[in-house]
Amino acid sequence: MMDAGHFEQLRGFLRPDQLLTSPEELSVYAYDGTAMLHQLPECVVLPENTRQVSNVLRWANEARVPVVARGSGTGLAGGSVPVPGSLVLCLVRLNKILEVDTRNLTLTAEPGVLTQQISDAAAAAGLFYPPDPGSIKISTIGGNVANNSGGLRGLKYGVTRDYVMALEVVLADGRILNTGTKCVKDVAGFTLKDLFIGSEGALGVITRIVLKLIPKPQAKRTLLALYDRMTDAAQTISAIIERQIIPCTLEFLDQTTIACVEGYAKIGLPTDPDAVLLIEVDGHPVQVEEQAAQLEELAAVHGARQVRRAADEAEALRLATARRSAFSALARLAPTVILEDVTVPRSELARMVAQVQEVAQRYQLRIGTFGHMGDGNLHPTFLTDERNEEEIARVEKAMREVFEYAVQLGGTITGEHGVGLAKKPFLVGALGPVALDVMRRVRKSFDPNGILNPGKIFD
Repeated sequence: MMDAGHFEQLRGFLRPDQLLTSPEELSVYAYDGTAMLHQLPECVVLPENTRQVSNVLRWANEARVPVVARGSGTGLAGGSVPVPGSLVLCLVRLNKILEVDTRNLTLTAEPGVLTQQISDAAAAAGLFYPPDPGSIKISTIGGNVANNSGGLRGLKYGVTRDYVMALEVVLADGRILNTGTKCVKDVAGFTLKDLFIGSEGALGVITRIVLKLIPKPQAKRTLLALYDRMTDAAQTISAIIERQIIPCTLEFLDQTTIACVEGYAKIGLPTDPDAVLLIEVDGHPVQVEEQAAQLEELAAVHGARQVRRAADEAEALRLATARRSAFSALARLAPTVILEDVTVPRSELARMVAQVQEVAQRYQLRIGTFGHMGDGNLHPTFLTDERNEEEIARVEKAMREVFEYAVQLGGTITGEHGVGLAKKPFLVGALGPVALDVMRRVRKSFDPNGILNPGKIFD
């Protein structure tokens, strides 16, 4: 536990507005986007530069105070939920885009910059930053890197890891590590930056990020395919991949989600289909038109009752915005919404979707399923009430079965949300004891005193 002496020491290198200690102030930082997880920290520190982060970590390491790094708190696995007795290191004031380098196609930013601002800055320079998590308007780029966030365009363009070229990281003892360069090729020594991407704040605190940008696509087309059977939609996706067509986005919503999204966004979606696919292709105009025609044909062959193209950019934007609102829309249906995250090989999508439906029926639960089906990433969303202990017990059993089945199919327990607290019990079943032992050894080498996000990922 921290005491008055600890706070006095912190005040020695922080302004009064950079250290929060009152219960009212701390309550804002007691949770993230994950349901049913809550813990008040001892204090919150709001650094404004790398040197302050270094000072705080050096002090915390000597005082053995746990540190939980945080951005906007949009995480969905409890990764930024405080642990007992902890200091929350909130990085939202490190919020500058430091450079857009059009000669090298890179952008350099501090971790508190919103992901949408990264995308907008790239677009203003005539370039493109593809990763687009569902929380793009409110999540920070530091959080994206720490969790290796995915998004709607992951099928064609990959995830955050694919665009990180260099990092500045403050280690647990306060030392500042620079790893990576702007060079396209760089194999000098171990690629240490890749250890920090997806490390969930357990190896160091990221304070500067160099991102790769790419040329903006010349054209795009958006399609909406309607299905009377969810499994037909899943089989369509497998057929698209087998045909070696790689859309920019290939998104899936089941009937529960469709109805919620339409009630929330009111953009004219039909609410009676069992499933819809939202498909976007981009690239050279000729190729885009050719692929759009092929996709229409494949959808029809695999049971789509209707395939329609967005008439213009405005309609395409409305459809994409509606998909991004799926979580918010579902949250209106129940007091507690648990957004889960599993990924399977794309050839196994139909089986995974059918299993989620079967589990929901067997445990008498309401589950809305949507996700990035083009890359095999599904988001079964449990609509429940945490006050109902008996129902929550059924939810926990159902979730375990969903995770175990995904692993049986050659998949994983999380494709983009991370492990944090929520998925920790299932990690050994997904990776095995040898992998966990190796990860513990890596973590120990970076943080011998165990101050960085302790208790997350594994004990």
